[in-house]
Amino acid sequence: MQVLQSCWKSAARTDRGKVRKRNEDSVLDQPERGVWLVADGMGGHQNGALASRLIVEEVAELVPHDDLDQQVKQVRQALHVVNRRLGYEVTVTADQPDAVMGSTVVALIGDQERAVCLWAGDSRCYLWRNQRLYQLSRDHSLLQQLIHEDQMDPQEAARHPSANALTRAVGAHEQLVLEILEFSVQPGDTLLLCSDGLYQAVSAGSISHALGLISPAAAVEYLFSHALSGPARDNISAVVMRR
Repeated sequence: MQVLQSCWKSAARTDRGKVRKRNEDSVLDQPERGVWLVADGMGGHQNGALASRLIVEEVAELVPHDDLDQQVKQVRQALHVVNRRLGYEVTVTADQPDAVMGSTVVALIGDQERAVCLWAGDSRCYLWRNQRLYQLSRDHSLLQQLIHEDQMDPQEAARHPSANALTRAVGAHEQLVLEILEFSVQPGDTLLLCSDGLYQAVSAGSISHALGLISPAAAVEYLFSHALSGPARDNISAVVMRR
């Protein structure tokens, strides 16, 4: 896997923010394998933290593979395993009032020429290329559903009482449905995986500026400096990768 070591550099960080008592986010940063991931747990108390941690642990333990398609297949299978496990955990703890146990996930698997992003929920993947920022993922939330499927005005949709509710997540349904995007990568491409706590606290302009900095580590430092200078009401997580 020496090829991957020479073509990708990355940095990652997660923080509980200023309000939450617990950090329910988890991150995975494995540039030597070309695998990165952000998971944002939900369910309150220990449930969200457990759900996101299970995702990271399951993917981290996968056997490295030189073939990108095989790596993607392994990651998908791992997420389905966690989905079934979380469904079982909720079943056996159903007498508890907060028995929800799930997590968003956004993952990137890359080699020298291609990358695959897969996700469920509202954690995001951004691409910075040729001085421009692109949001590659589309949020799996009621807000986005109202805008894209019901053709509702974004301001009107945001006023819906359940606008922030997720329509997909690991552990949320018996069958996990992942969205997948494959694309070619170019030298200098910089990608960001992040939880909603990050992109809600930092403007798109600041994200673009951060991803244009000298290194992934500098980008992460800039993003967290800006996010934590504000209210930081949610957990904050980011992984930055550069080809």
